[in-house]
Amino acid sequence: MSAHVINGKELVGAYRAEIKQQVERLAAQGVKPGLAVVIVGDDPASHVYVRNKNKACEEAGIHSEVYKLAEETQESELLALIAKLNADEAIHGILVQSPLPGHINEERVVEAIAVEKDVDCFHPMNVGNLMIGKPGPSPCTPAGVIEILKKVGVEIAGKHAVVIGRSNIVGKPMGILLLRENATVTVCHSRTKDLAVITSQADILVAAIGKPKVIKREHVKPGAVVIDVGVNRLDTGKLSGDVDFDDVVDTAGIITPVPGVVGPMTITILLRNTLEAAERAAGVRASS
Repeated sequence: MSAHVINGKELVGAYRAEIKQQVERLAAQGVKPGLAVVIVGDDPASHVYVRNKNKACEEAGIHSEVYKLAEETQESELLALIAKLNADEAIHGILVQSPLPGHINEERVVEAIAVEKDVDCFHPMNVGNLMIGKPGPSPCTPAGVIEILKKVGVEIAGKHAVVIGRSNIVGKPMGILLLRENATVTVCHSRTKDLAVITSQADILVAAIGKPKVIKREHVKPGAVVIDVGVNRLDTGKLSGDVDFDDVVDTAGIITPVPGVVGPMTITILLRNTLEAAERAAGVRASS
């Protein structure tokens, strides 16, 4: 029996409609959320992401500013722009698109963004708050995965969740957010032995390794929920996830295709984080 394939357009569309209503309620109180996105260089994938983020902001009624800087832009110039945006009361969220050119120190850039405007949850203080359960923004992709699970009615508490990947952007925070929802969490990575033995015990499997089609049928417990975070470009030019969708679809109970679910939901969480940053800055609340 084939898995339930999550319809990203439907799921994300409904959630963005909710956020749009909240933005309108906030605007009625005289506050318009604002997001500034900064991109340095000519990475084609980054430009696609930025266009999608800008379009999503416009549709939700969020004020959006995009700063496109040349590849040779100096770190000092980028830091000066961030300082300017930190001081701009119309901007509630600042996002610097990665990857950055090699001559720019990514850590310094992340730490230069005001903690309250760090809608990516990359600043060490926000990462620490996430770890100990204090209020603040949630990292966009892991929070998006939690939202997907909840919106399709998956009970997370008490389940065995296995995360494949330990990056600072997805793997590690994914584990923390699943723990927060009372899952029992195992994190696997490149040094994990007998990967399929561990992953095939998972009720919820989150693949975030960045290698196309490495998760096969033998990695998946029959009926498991499989969330594919990977986005890999094949030699053919097509996009593929970390999960071999065609091989796994008849084993999983619920599965996300790539592209179309996790990516758009990540951007949706960015909108939510910007809305919540605007609420905190104004001391008002529009979200339910």
